[in-house]
Amino acid sequence: MDKNIDAVLFSKEEISQKVKELGKQISKDYNENDELVIIGILKGASIFMADLIREIDMSVNIDFMAVSSYGNSTQSSGTVKIIKDLDLEIEGKHILIVEDIIDTGLTLKYLTNNLKSRKIKGLKICTLLDKPKRRKCDLDIDYIGFEIPDRFIVGYGIDYAEKYRNLPYIASIKE
Repeated sequence: MDKNIDAVLFSKEEISQKVKELGKQISKDYNENDELVIIGILKGASIFMADLIREIDMSVNIDFMAVSSYGNSTQSSGTVKIIKDLDLEIEGKHILIVEDIIDTGLTLKYLTNNLKSRKIKGLKICTLLDKPKRRKCDLDIDYIGFEIPDRFIVGYGIDYAEKYRNLPYIASIKE
């Protein structure tokens, strides 16, 4: 284990089980006639989204957005910058945002307002990790994998200064 890893919070097996549960619930909440576009927030949600869409039992379209509010810091700057916008047209479609972790919620609030302005049919949010104690805005989260304490975490797509994304588990990092 890396010397900067403090503790493993969720094992590879625990994550896999939770992803299956989330995929099953999402599959139940939509019907086969719904046009569902799943939007992964890069880079962190890419691994979670790849595993999640394989557990969803319906036809879906996928796209990605890249946004930044952290840079190389462990604290969000509060300023949201869209680095990559969608390639797909989403008007009239159901949208499911897939996020790795929701912290203050400010980035996601900005994104949900942005996407709703595009005349979509509906919007839901799925996050693997939620830090509700850090929330700075109202946000309705439809699917939550795990609630976590206010610690900086890495692994399973989540980075610190672009490192640790490849860990198969989620761990806290020494600050």
